[in-house]
Amino acid sequence: MRTPLDSPFSPGADTVPQVWAGRTAQLSDWRDALRPRRLAGIHDRGRTVLGEAGLGKSSLVRRIAGDASRRGDWVTPQLRIPSGADPLKRVASALMDLAQQAGLPSAREKGIRDLLGRVETVAAVGVSLTLREQDGPEPYTTLTELLVEIGRAAIRRGDVVALVHIDEVQNIASEEALSQLLIALGDALAHEEPVPAPGGVVIQRALPIAVYLTGLPEFADMAGARKGATFARRFQTTTLAPIDDTDLAAALQPFLIDGWEIPSEDGVSTRIHMEPEALNAIVELCCGEPFLFQLAGQQAWYAGTGSMITKAEVLTGWQSARSEAASHVERILGRLPPRERQFVEVMAGLEPADRTLTRIATGMGFAKASDAGPASQRLDSIRGIVQRSPKPYTFRHRAVEAYLTSEWPVADLS
Repeated sequence: MRTPLDSPFSPGADTVPQVWAGRTAQLSDWRDALRPRRLAGIHDRGRTVLGEAGLGKSSLVRRIAGDASRRGDWVTPQLRIPSGADPLKRVASALMDLAQQAGLPSAREKGIRDLLGRVETVAAVGVSLTLREQDGPEPYTTLTELLVEIGRAAIRRGDVVALVHIDEVQNIASEEALSQLLIALGDALAHEEPVPAPGGVVIQRALPIAVYLTGLPEFADMAGARKGATFARRFQTTTLAPIDDTDLAAALQPFLIDGWEIPSEDGVSTRIHMEPEALNAIVELCCGEPFLFQLAGQQAWYAGTGSMITKAEVLTGWQSARSEAASHVERILGRLPPRERQFVEVMAGLEPADRTLTRIATGMGFAKASDAGPASQRLDSIRGIVQRSPKPYTFRHRAVEAYLTSEWPVADLS
């Protein structure tokens, strides 16, 4: 029988849930493109994964990092940057651990020992080193040098990638710290290492290093404004959207066919099944949000103890979850600047066929459609909340649309 202790659903907390839905393009990018290219010495950009809260950015990269660890790669933990913290200190400390995995502390070369000593100083002092009178390179150069040495060790090993994951990057408020961090990572990604090739020739190859940055959509503005084309050249940005209903249903399909296996007290495993109507209810209630998908599944699991999850249990569980679902969307709306908030509210008040820029601009009190253009562009290309093409406009973020246009999160699935 099912209990809270054996639920495979995990809302929030940046965990990698057992019931995984979607994101096949990003997982395939790591497995089939980024890692193989870096191992082969072919240049490829770092990855920046952005999106509103609840879309599973951190969980996605944690899953990628888990795959890397299982392959034997050298992986940093999820480096969450608190608001106001010095990111160089946090990254320097993690790179020291990565250097340990690479075996660098045991190296006899004086240059390596001196480099590790300088990185230890960066881990202790951070970007404020640049404000002091000092001999030697600035912190970002030191971090780049250590990443290069880690990459060289990975080349010698021959079958590993060094993966760095920095999370909550939008919290890096210091322009100087952000600039140094992005340059340090970008320089390591762009580094070319001479290696011998068959025939006695020497070729230049990229280092087997992969970098993932995750955070809220506004980081695209921060990095683009401060680093411009350099950032775009060195990092490929993906803004996550809600997950398709077909992918959510596919994630729950094991419950319908074989059942979800859980251990029992007598040592004999049992299987938890789900009614097709229950599956459909979870998919409809969560509106494509990974966080809400996990929340709806968890509460449905808690709503009963039998071996069959029913639609009635999904709806009962959702009664406990709906205030949290509403707060989730309210936080997203609350972060929008006034004009963007007004845009989505006016858009939600129009019939779907009438959601054109002209009609929305008129509803916002503008004389020209172009006056609402900047807000629509940001809501589309930066935040991923609306979709401008094809016309008329539509909501990409279906939970926001449901919250503004219906009784959701109140369940009405009759």
